[in-house]
Amino acid sequence: NQLSEFHAELEKFPPSEASHKYIAYPIMLERQLMVGSYDEVLRATSEIPDGSYSYFVTSLMQTVRDNIADCLEVAYKTMSVESAVKMMRLESVKELMEYVEECRDDWIVEGGDMLCFQPAVGGSKASDVPSMKLISQSLSYATELERIV
Repeated sequence: NQLSEFHAELEKFPPSEASHKYIAYPIMLERQLMVGSYDEVLRATSEIPDGSYSYFVTSLMQTVRDNIADCLEVAYKTMSVESAVKMMRLESVKELMEYVEECRDDWIVEGGDMLCFQPAVGGSKASDVPSMKLISQSLSYATELERIV
């Protein structure tokens, strides 16, 4: 993920150049991504300043929808199909079903109107973290550092 590097490069533009419509658009998209305002990013994709942006915007839309889908999986056990269409800013239930078929084979559609998300496989519980081992290693490193100093 090179978003931070992209952010740094965009910050180098002087204000006079950054206000140009062809430069302001990616700057606006990047800022919305940095704050996690995916809805604004998806809304802005319909306002591209030039047709040459469409390839990148299409790819960005897919990435944003994948991120939204990842969040849905974690936040909800089940969700209505209509709610998922709305949250992912898709045009129709058919489009959602195509997305599920292509990208989310672990989602279950029940009765045609409910989505069920599979729980994450292992590693999601606090008891799965080897805390005693981490404490022991940290103390060992601290002891070694003290010997060196």
